[in-house]
Amino acid sequence: MPPTADNPPAWHHTPVRVGLVGAGPWARAMHARTLAEGPETTLAAVWARRPEAAAEVAAPYGAPIAASFEELLDSCEAVAFAVPPSVQAQLAVRAARAGRALLLEKPLALTLDAAREVADTVAETGVVSQLVLTKRYHPTTRAFLARAASTDVIGARSCYLHGAFLEGEFATSWRLEHGALLDLGPHLLDLLDAAVAPIVSVRATGDSRRWIELTCEHDNGAVSQASLSGAVRVPRAQTRVELFGSTGPLVYDTADIDHAECWPVLRREFASAVRTGTGTGIDAAHGLRIQRLLDDALRRR
Repeated sequence: MPPTADNPPAWHHTPVRVGLVGAGPWARAMHARTLAEGPETTLAAVWARRPEAAAEVAAPYGAPIAASFEELLDSCEAVAFAVPPSVQAQLAVRAARAGRALLLEKPLALTLDAAREVADTVAETGVVSQLVLTKRYHPTTRAFLARAASTDVIGARSCYLHGAFLEGEFATSWRLEHGALLDLGPHLLDLLDAAVAPIVSVRATGDSRRWIELTCEHDNGAVSQASLSGAVRVPRAQTRVELFGSTGPLVYDTADIDHAECWPVLRREFASAVRTGTGTGIDAAHGLRIQRLLDDALRRR
């Protein structure tokens, strides 16, 4: 009998125990709350380099603090990462080798070699992985991509702009050093790759710490543009994709969407993937593909 409201899937009765690595602003704002709210998951433990920071993240949900990464692994069946990409890449390999499912942030790593090691380890161990490309879990995004699939696209333009690098808690050291390409680029490259056609090459101009422009060539002959900056003063973050072709423009804009709608979808699909062993396709292998595009942009400047 298929799952219904009266006959929920097995993972509904046995929430996935997820350990959280990290205690920064994103861990507090999204990961801890999303995982603790359930019902598909529980926040099994929190581990961070600073125990006092981990305690601050865990306290609202009554979650225990792990004294070490190994202790975190012992307490859970899946690990969520909210740490800089260089740290994520190292720890994700260890977690996968321990047989733990992975909820990964973007980018997968800082370098292509490190991202490849994560994806290769996931493939070798067979653990479930899922990438937190936030917008992919919103119904508006999915409706846009469904419409794009039947649209004849010959060109596209897009932007992801905000001022979070100017000040505030998200102006973290790795973001300030590497800029918008690694932080915001995965979102737009993923959307353009899905909405237009697979991207085969990326060229970049500009400064990733100020403003960077990407020109993407797709395997159907289409060309797209992506403007990225985390260092511009705007009233609110702007994410917009415009597709152009013989059937008229198709526009995706996040100005009016509630991002809080993403988290229950992400949680539910991750839990289902862990329980069934069947991923969503937005996984470490996909993260490696995006990393290759980022690397292409970095090399072709």
